[in-house]
Amino acid sequence: MKNNDWKDRLGIMYSTNPDFQYNTGESTEEETLPKEKQQLRVALDKRNRGGKAVTLVTGFRGTTGDLEALGKLLKVKCGVGGSAKDGEIIIQGDLRAKVLELLQKEGYGKSRII
Repeated sequence: MKNNDWKDRLGIMYSTNPDFQYNTGESTEEETLPKEKQQLRVALDKRNRGGKAVTLVTGFRGTTGDLEALGKLLKVKCGVGGSAKDGEIIIQGDLRAKVLELLQKEGYGKSRII
């Protein structure tokens, strides 16, 4: 059922054009690529983190849910904290080798350390 709340449309001008389609701003997520085709890059990052080092996994193409699932798997296996958002996974600490090993065991063959 569509949400037809008038509060969501405040400040919107209406068109008399019969072919007009209102853009709600919602975008569709792209499908997750198979693990073998993902080109993940594992890097060390220290910028804007108060001198703390984090392992950064970038290059994931897919849905937000799949990204968060991979991030959770890496955090649990490494035993550290982190986050997964905006297409990248942040793992606390310098764990590049361990993260790369875990990714390769999971089937992400094109992963590499940069």
